[in-house]
Amino acid sequence: MPTLPTFLMTLLLTMLLAGCAALPAPPVCPPCPPIQPCPVCPGVEPVKPEVKPLQPAAWSDLPDWAADDPLPAFEAFRASCATLAKRPLWRASCESALQAKVGAGDTARAWFEGQFQPWALTQPDGGRTGLVTGYYEPLIRGSREKKAPYLTPVFAPPSDLIVVELAALYPELKHLRLRGRVEGRKLVPYHDRADWTAQEARRADEALLWVDDPLDFFFLQIQGSGQVLLDDGSRVRIGYADQNGHPYRSIGKWLIEQNELRAHEASMQGIKAWAMANPRRLQELLNVNPSLVFFRELPATGSGPPGALGVPLTPERSIAVDPRHVPLGAPVWLATTQPNSEQALTRLMLAQDTGGAIRGAVRADFYWGSGVAAGNQAGRMKQRGMMWVLLPRGHVP
Repeated sequence: MPTLPTFLMTLLLTMLLAGCAALPAPPVCPPCPPIQPCPVCPGVEPVKPEVKPLQPAAWSDLPDWAADDPLPAFEAFRASCATLAKRPLWRASCESALQAKVGAGDTARAWFEGQFQPWALTQPDGGRTGLVTGYYEPLIRGSREKKAPYLTPVFAPPSDLIVVELAALYPELKHLRLRGRVEGRKLVPYHDRADWTAQEARRADEALLWVDDPLDFFFLQIQGSGQVLLDDGSRVRIGYADQNGHPYRSIGKWLIEQNELRAHEASMQGIKAWAMANPRRLQELLNVNPSLVFFRELPATGSGPPGALGVPLTPERSIAVDPRHVPLGAPVWLATTQPNSEQALTRLMLAQDTGGAIRGAVRADFYWGSGVAAGNQAGRMKQRGMMWVLLPRGHVP
């Protein structure tokens, strides 16, 4: 007879075997799907470095170079040497110009080819075309006394306008100035056009002149200079003296954005027509441009007003440029078209002026001269163009 421990061990073993028999078979896992290859990521183009604004060029690159008579440009360059001869870059060329006997056509062209090397002005993305606009010297009516209809004041730079030459602290900012006014111990932005207009009554004793049309005077500010036919029959010129430090904003573009004009209507003539039809909104329109120009009185002599170079501008031979890319005084070959036309306009110009709206390497403002006819040309000019600056041989920018 089995003993009790033996009996218990037998019973436990029997129960364990029975439990094992009751367990289901483990499930069979399906095979894993094949591993898919990783997707190929699109290549990332490296950022292209900006192209230098001046690229070497050959005389043969200049469209119609042989067709223009460069004598007027030579005479304008020689006249500029009163200022340029003091600058090392232009000293040798000015010495040659002052001594040379240069005539029209091939003689003048040969002189430029012997003195200079062309450099193509180029956009940061490598493009060679840019915007070419026009400007002129307006003639408006005025008086030295405030009386009807001469109710719009012309001001010289005000005494509370502070100008900081940044180049004194940061030589790399040599073309930049900071303008403002002192408020307490801080230099704050100077008054914009709207604020200044509200102060004109109390500043009336400071006015240089009074003119008869606020919109004509507004356009004269954009041009930077003009002539005033005074009520006594004499003429004076008012030239750019300073600016309030605010950026220029186009009133033509604003009228388009407000659906007041279509793009092809936003010329100087179209804006004047809108103002005549909306006289109560004139000040609202003018205040769109916060930039304000102050003037100095000059004699109405010479071929044109003095540009930024300090010499009189030459009609249809002077351009305003961005001096960060084109040195003032440089001859520039301009290839563009006549205003609102496909007719070629290619000629040798002189970089003798600058402007608040003239920004970029391939950017020029074409000086048409004085008076109504010049104003009509300037007001219609918004063309595409290419530019080559002529720099003294041996100079590498």
